[in-house]
Parts: sequence; C-alpha cells; structure tokens
Amino acid sequence: MHDKHQIIEEPCEVKVSRTVLKTSEAGDSLAEFNTVTSEGEKTSGKEITQVRDKYTRVTASVEKKASNGTRSSRRRCRQLLKRLGGREQKFQTLVNHTISYRHVQYAKATGQAIALEDLTGIRERTNELPRSKTERRRSNSWAFYQLRQFITYKAVKFGVNPILVVLRYTSLTCHHCWHIHPNRGESYRNGKSFRCGHCGWHGDADLNGAKNIAAIGHLLAVPGGSGLACSLSDRVLGLLKSPRSASATWGRLNACPIRIIHVSE
Repeated sequence: MHDKHQIIEEPCEVKVSRTVLKTSEAGDSLAEFNTVTSEGEKTSGKEITQVRDKYTRVTASVEKKASNGTRSSRRRCRQLLKRLGGREQKFQTLVNHTISYRHVQYAKATGQAIALEDLTGIRERTNELPRSKTERRRSNSWAFYQLRQFITYKAVKFGVNPILVVLRYTSLTCHHCWHIHPNRGESYRNGKSFRCGHCGWHGDADLNGAKNIAAIGHLLAVPGGSGLACSLSDRVLGLLKSPRSASATWGRLNACPIRIIHVSE
C-alpha cells in the first residue's frame, strides 16, 4: 500500500512586518515613515501625524468653548466632539486596513510569510522616557495593535502564515555580523541610525532591526530551523573575561532572501 500523504519541504521567504516605536536620543516618538521595507520601499507617516494634530487642535478649541459656554452650547460641543472622535478613528482604521491589505497581498503573491513584533507593554516602556506632552500624545494614539490584528486576520484569510516574534535585542544587534555592543548599557544605535563597531555596517536603525526580526522569523517559518546560532568564542568576544559585557554573534542564515517591513507610528 502507498501512503496518500507526502510531506514536501520547500524553502520560503519571510516577509517581516515590524511594529516598533521609533525613538531617538531625546526619546521622541515621531516617526518619518509608517512602513519601511528592506527593499527601500517607504510609506510616509506624515499625513497620519498631521491629521491627528489637526483633530487635537480642533478638539481643544471645542472643549474650551464648551467650558465657557451656555448649557445649550455645551450640549452642542459634546455632540461635535463625539463626531470628531468618530472621524479620527475611522481615518486611522482606513489607513490600517490599507496598509495591512497591501502587505498581505504582496506576501500572498510572492509566497512569503509575515512576521510581526510582539509589542506588549511598549506604551508603558516608552512613557517612562522624558518626552513632551505632544510626543506622549502621539505615541499613545498609535494604533499598532489594531494594525497587527488587521494583518493577522487578513493573512489567515488569504492563506499567509503570520508569525509573532519577541523583539528582545533586535534593535541592538547588527544584522550583518550579528554582534551587539560589547559594553553593557551601550549600543551601536544612535537615534534613527545604526553603525556597527565590529563590521562597520551602517544604515537605518529600523531597517537593521527589521532584518533581525526576519532572521527570527526564518527560524520559526523554515522547516527544520534556519541555522541561527550564537558563538561563545572567547577569542572573538572575550566572554570568559567579562561575561556581563559580552556581545553575541549569531551564525549566518542558511535561508533564502528576506523582505522586511517596519511599521512605525
């Protein structure tokens, strides 16, 4: 008798959708791009920020009028505030639907999976940074969880594999040589740029982090694993001399090319 079921293993690309809050030296959360891919494709986040700021100004003006107005004017202001809130929410929902649909359709057409960063607790961590009231408002209104939900359900609907990845050390590690800074508390990342002190690679910090997410995505998506490993050579890293300040070296991937998408505010 012949077994009707056969297992066929094929390599696949991992398209990574990073959902990360971009922070600079000053701790600001203003993002230039809504999405950044490994191929240089960028979607500007400027329009979203402008619309949010516009609704914030209008809302503040209406609230001020309501506080100084009559009973009937306060009632009309409350109705107007409700409509304004609904419009802003609809705009953000439309943007997230558009972004998620485009990326899922690309993944489906090219036979890729989609890896998403798990940003649980990101707001609590970023709110601990010294920032202005405007920066805090913008980051707290960032609908990253909704975007993740939209990408996930659309991926399942169209037969694309969604992968959730933990983001630990992905912003600190160089994707080219898989090293982090040897000194504890220091980083090769400087705001929006990344310059590796080990191999010399330099470029966009979010793109670098997205490639690291892609590496982890390969580990989870490719049958049999990806060959991702950590070198503990004391000759290269000096781990035995200073275990607390050691850097990590990850082995290169035995996988196919990667497409990366970074999603920010």
